[in-house]
Amino acid sequence: MQIINIHEAKTQLSKLVDQAVNGESFIIAKAGKPLVKVTRLEATEPPAIKRIGFMQGQIQVPTDFDEMGKAEISTLFGLE
Repeated sequence: MQIINIHEAKTQLSKLVDQAVNGESFIIAKAGKPLVKVTRLEATEPPAIKRIGFMQGQIQVPTDFDEMGKAEISTLFGLE
């Protein structure tokens, strides 16, 4: 595994990242002391986009939806 000085890594970052993507990991060192290992990430598939209205046509809202439970709600809140 290649060990790169931090100054050299700064000047050749694009090239080094391309190497890591191709599976050639490397270590960045400062004053000869290894600091970090740079390696390729295994990317996962992005989550599916949730769509609004995806159940359209599969459910029906009752025509009296706004009136459902009106008596019970009024009783609970002391409106009667």
